[in-house]
Amino acid sequence: MFVINQAGKLPNRLFYLSIPPNIFVDVVRSASRTASLPSGSGWTRFIVEKPFGRDSESSGELTRSLKMYLEEEQIFRIDHYLGKELVENLSVLRFSNLVFQPLWSRDYIRNVQLIFSEDFGTEGRGRYFDNYGIIRDIMQNHLLQILALFAMETPVSLAAEDIRNEKVKVLRSMRKLKVEDVVVGQYKGHTRGEKSFPAYVDDPTVPNDSVTPTFAAAALFIDNARWDGVPFLMKAGKALHTRRAEIRVQFRRVPGNLYRGSVGADLDMATNELVLRVQPDEAIYLKINNKVPGLGMRLDSGNLNLFYSERYQREIPDAYERLLLDAMEGERRLFIRSDELDAAWAIFTPVLRELEDKRVAPELYPYGSRGPVGAHYLAANYNVRWGDISSDGSF
Repeated sequence: MFVINQAGKLPNRLFYLSIPPNIFVDVVRSASRTASLPSGSGWTRFIVEKPFGRDSESSGELTRSLKMYLEEEQIFRIDHYLGKELVENLSVLRFSNLVFQPLWSRDYIRNVQLIFSEDFGTEGRGRYFDNYGIIRDIMQNHLLQILALFAMETPVSLAAEDIRNEKVKVLRSMRKLKVEDVVVGQYKGHTRGEKSFPAYVDDPTVPNDSVTPTFAAAALFIDNARWDGVPFLMKAGKALHTRRAEIRVQFRRVPGNLYRGSVGADLDMATNELVLRVQPDEAIYLKINNKVPGLGMRLDSGNLNLFYSERYQREIPDAYERLLLDAMEGERRLFIRSDELDAAWAIFTPVLRELEDKRVAPELYPYGSRGPVGAHYLAANYNVRWGDISSDGSF
């Protein structure tokens, strides 16, 4: 609990609930009755750390229970990825640069990729992780929130409710996921040189027969006028070859390209790509085609780069630091509203239930690899290649 009491001002209280979900309501009930400030004596707010339930029903029940003791404006559902510098910059990049405004639609974008990978396993979190899995832990919240910010229409203003209204519209326009839209995987043991890496089920807190996915890839679609037919490909996994979080925007071919003979059938070389690297080493870069210096006409794919570490000689605030300050100031635009949470769960709940009811076996992949082969087939269904394994090997 933070008690904020500046000289000459009303006292305020901020509770941070980074606790097991099964005691959320008990703690809120007790705090609201014994430690909240009376009306007119300052504010009392509660930051609620994920997970916000396991599906639509449990999430809805949690919201209803919290609202027995709190008003919606007192609840700050935190997703620390929304406090990342590059995620914060996403709307600035889009809405304050004319060069991107006309391009941000199905007319010019052929696919959008949201990629999250970690180069380590559950690392002692097996008991927690096995109850939720990678879809709930990363995709349904972190990546879906970024997708909503990316795809939303221009809000009326920068006010929190105007931004959150537009995010809800995007989420409500999305198709519910089906099993055929998803690939799940689980890392297995692997030996590289003299070093051995454990399998997920080697964790003593994980059941030996667990089918909980440590990797998932999904194809999502937004059925509205701006994004109709554009695949939003999402993948997240643990124990992969690298640590990264990024948004990759792949544009369409140039119609009637005069240089199509120089790029051949390589769709990835023939098109531009905008990349926002959220972590590590924050950066924005745009892949463009360029003539290789010399007497011939040979094209090459190069990058226009903005590396934050080189451009800005200052420390980038931690995401939690930013969000805690926002909560103290009552700024809600980076926190999740209850109807936004409902819309997000509606997309993922059907496929989560089917995966668990049928105990769908995840495809095994070696610790430290690029993940299951099925993810590449999923992308190929939409004539897409994952950008983080591009042929030029960059970034």
